[in-house]
Amino acid sequence: MTEVTLPDEVWQDVEPGTEALVDEWFVKEGDVVQPGQRLANVVLVKTNHEVEAPVAGIVERILVAEESTFARGQPLATIKSAS
Repeated sequence: MTEVTLPDEVWQDVEPGTEALVDEWFVKEGDVVQPGQRLANVVLVKTNHEVEAPVAGIVERILVAEESTFARGQPLATIKSAS
């Protein structure tokens, strides 16, 4: 199982304690995804960022719902390996 997070480099120069918002999911639980596939759009300090699949597999769980906030390092979803 692989946890999907917003990459650390996106959080650079962001004030500690700042949260991001999941704007929209482009996949649902059970969907098959490929590495680099767009999973979600998030908003962090008025900028949009795409969250991409780090591995191929099946979206096992979405952990942060649309219109919900999350902190740096918090998993947004889990992907179960296709193999």
